[in-house]
Amino acid sequence: MTDYKLKQGHRHFLDISSISPEDAREIIEKAKALKKAAKEQNQSKGFVHPDAPLRDQALAMIFEKPSTRTRVSFEMAMHQLGGKSVVLQNHDMQLGRGESVSDTAKVLSGFVDAIMLRANSHEALLEMAEASTVPIINALTDFSHPCQIMADILTFEEHAGSIKGKKIAWSGDGNNVAVSWIHAAVLFDCELAVACPKEYAPLEQVVGWAKNNGGKVSITENPVDAAKDADCVITDTFVSMGDEDADKRLKDLENYQVNADLMADAKPSALFMHCLPAHRGEEVTADVIDGPQSVIWDEAENRLHIQKAILMWCFGK
Repeated sequence: MTDYKLKQGHRHFLDISSISPEDAREIIEKAKALKKAAKEQNQSKGFVHPDAPLRDQALAMIFEKPSTRTRVSFEMAMHQLGGKSVVLQNHDMQLGRGESVSDTAKVLSGFVDAIMLRANSHEALLEMAEASTVPIINALTDFSHPCQIMADILTFEEHAGSIKGKKIAWSGDGNNVAVSWIHAAVLFDCELAVACPKEYAPLEQVVGWAKNNGGKVSITENPVDAAKDADCVITDTFVSMGDEDADKRLKDLENYQVNADLMADAKPSALFMHCLPAHRGEEVTADVIDGPQSVIWDEAENRLHIQKAILMWCFGK
């Protein structure tokens, strides 16, 4: 994997597994401080940090897939830190007409100070990081979604204290979000129980990496076993962008729905999280996602605060 360290103390944010536990904790604590500072300004969405730590910095935001939370949170993060951003959709760029990822990275490195990429393939992210001379941030690939999980951890700790030693239960597809949770379980020293059918299990190399690094990660086909005594239950949509087998996926995963019965297997104080967008009646029932244990709206808002912290970490601020 590409080294995340660049010149002048700048760093890529490619995966949670590519940074140290100390850096991961630094990002979380920075996000807490930045959120507190924003809230003290009467929660103004147009708030700009008084120190404007990213003044004169510019971020290019490349989207090969649609986005709501990622786009708005990064754009507002740059604004609130005093920087600038430019949004580039795939159809707006020569990248969408055959220009190589590495050539695009070299060109953009001369225009902006960092690049955020929401990519179809993880290989494209790594290729961009290899060629870029400015920080690259993984805003979702087919392999992982590290920004989301950092926001999840921020949310968990706001509601339930330190995540160290706590049990997190995942029910559903062992997808890119689950992969980043496996990475996080190692760096933040929490227990992760993933429940999914065998054919939807996370990559063996990811689970192997976690176990080789002392991670408390287990994979089961039984969602009840995963949820037992959990401090938080998490799921994601059963049909993701680009999936062409929706009917099969919904049938294969129907027993992994997070509902009141499954939440009852977790601790009474357990939180429910979902990265959104959600499909009520599929991966989660309305009474759970809209119920008192759900923290999805805090989770969504925390994308903004964690993006600010990630950006500042990338710039060595």
